Amino acid sequence: QVQLVESGGGLVQAGGSLRLSCAASGLAFSTRAMGWFRQAPGKERERVAAINRSGASTYYADSVKGRFTISRDNAKNTVYLQMISLKPEDTAVYLCAAMRPGAGVHSGTANYEYWGQGAQVTVSS
Repeated sequence: QVQLVESGGGLVQAGGSLRLSCAASGLAFSTRAMGWFRQAPGKERERVAAINRSGASTYYADSVKGRFTISRDNAKNTVYLQMISLKPEDTAVYLCAAMRPGAGVHSGTANYEYWGQGAQVTVSS
């Protein structure tokens, strides 16, 4: 059974930082690119960042470039999202997702096969 479990969410003031973690089990983690998405109330799900199998290639949405960093530790089956300079508009549920084997870091949402339950991030002004 595949599980993706996010942790590290919470409440932070604008300008603050958080690091999200996503622990994966039940799948060959190192063979899959991984991504982070977010969904705010009343808004469409947004792809925030993605990372390839080795960690050498990444993708970022324009809205988070320069503030968010995605990384992974294949030995720990974990992907991270470091977030700095947080803004109130970053408030959302953040979800990690695992791509289908062979899908690249720039692949669209349809290529994500497994999803976590999400972690709430709330940024106060």
